[in-house]
Amino acid sequence: MPEWWTYRLSDLLLFSPRTYYRMFELYHGAIWPAHVIALASGVAFVVLARREDSWAQRTVAGILAAWWLWVGVAFHLNRYATINWSAKYFAALFVIQALLLVWHGIIRGRLPVRVSRNPANMMALGILLAASVVYPFAGRLAGREWTQVELLAITPDPTALATLALLALSIRRAPRSLIVIPVVWCAIGAATLWALGSAETWVVLILGISGLAVAIRESRAAA
Repeated sequence: MPEWWTYRLSDLLLFSPRTYYRMFELYHGAIWPAHVIALASGVAFVVLARREDSWAQRTVAGILAAWWLWVGVAFHLNRYATINWSAKYFAALFVIQALLLVWHGIIRGRLPVRVSRNPANMMALGILLAASVVYPFAGRLAGREWTQVELLAITPDPTALATLALLALSIRRAPRSLIVIPVVWCAIGAATLWALGSAETWVVLILGISGLAVAIRESRAAA
């Protein structure tokens, strides 16, 4: 029996790249027209994030929480779990993140955001734009069909990246507990893509590290 250190990351995968990408295709087909609702929520997210009203800020946190809850249940538990037994634990992480967003963002109102022109805010907005617009094109360039790409609000990677961007835009010190799960997921997502041999790995790594750096920097600045 080979020693454990002789294994590669790809040896631990329970599925092939074709199976993984096909799962996304089946998922998108099963949830349509939820994509329209996701798009509408994304537009509302951007519009409300520019307002300073307390209700608008709480609604932004609520939209984000709804995204995490949806991905946890609809994607991880109902779809990804069919090819990966670990997905049920991923689902639990996403549900926990949704509850944390409800607690800190809606009930306590600790996630007010403000869009300004300082460099950190511009970087955070760039990460948000990349998560919502660039990421699907990165998937297509990496070899996925359009029906297999990841989309904000309904798949995990862009949702985690967008969350880090929002935390970086908070004018108060963002609770560190809200940063942990998005970062953990970026690491898991990047590791999975690396094992699959996908160039998308670098997109997740670069955006995830950038989002973490900006979120921590802004959190300290707001303290």
